[in-house]
Amino acid sequence: MARRCAFTGKGVQSGNNVSHANNKSRRRFLPNLQQTSLYSDALKRMVRLRLTTSAIRTIEHKGGLDAFLLNTNNSRLSPEAQRLKRQVSQAGATAQA
Repeated sequence: MARRCAFTGKGVQSGNNVSHANNKSRRRFLPNLQQTSLYSDALKRMVRLRLTTSAIRTIEHKGGLDAFLLNTNNSRLSPEAQRLKRQVSQAGATAQA
């Protein structure tokens, strides 16, 4: 499983540990990924995702999973998130009909 956020695309970065004597050794900066379940009102079920904590805060700020997906441009979403967005929009369209 990749260390990458499903929505924001944040992944592993690399850099240096720098000692007091200015010795440098390579290290990895890992994103703060959490396995979380979010409820989709349109799909009427819980959706399990691996998201960064910043993505979770953004989703809550935007008004939930459905509102976040429908108001986000596809170019900013991963293929997994785009698939989920299509499911949400189709479920919303059938609910209105």
